[in-house]
Amino acid sequence: MHKKFQYSLLMLTILALPTAKAADTHQQGGETMLLQSTAFTLQGHIPKRYTCDGDNVSPPLMWSELPDNTASLVLIVDDPDAPDPAAPKRTWVHWVLYNIPPSASGLAEAVQTAELPKGTLQGVNDWKKTGYGGPCPPIGRHRYFHKLYALDAVLPDLHEPDKATLEKAMAGHILDNKELIGTYQR
Repeated sequence: MHKKFQYSLLMLTILALPTAKAADTHQQGGETMLLQSTAFTLQGHIPKRYTCDGDNVSPPLMWSELPDNTASLVLIVDDPDAPDPAAPKRTWVHWVLYNIPPSASGLAEAVQTAELPKGTLQGVNDWKKTGYGGPCPPIGRHRYFHKLYALDAVLPDLHEPDKATLEKAMAGHILDNKELIGTYQR
């Protein structure tokens, strides 16, 4: 009788374990969201072309593996090392885009306002302008975070919001996010 009880307990434990198929299903969707660029790799050097020392154009960005119920995307590019990486005092915002449709798989190099995916809206960067403003560090090697957020909603027109206003509007709607960090030093 004691052996039967042990066997039953062992079988219940085995049945309670997730199967490989269930584990694979759990890993799909937002948990595998990808963000990359052909211009630089994760933690890699951002080429001069994409900075204030070059053409000051946006790098190409590609994404995939969005959560199934993604309604819109947000892209924020910022630098937490301003003004000096040895003594950062603030995060400098370089680019703010929202309501990017999930059907878009990326942004082309040097993308212009008229070329943004239909429905995409822009916020203001810390130069108080819409659009991309490339790395322009006054001292040292800075990190530039390209942050992509998958949201479960399309946000209302926030009339060129700053990063903080956009983040408040995003609260409670983020399904997943991914960061691609590049570095630049003059």
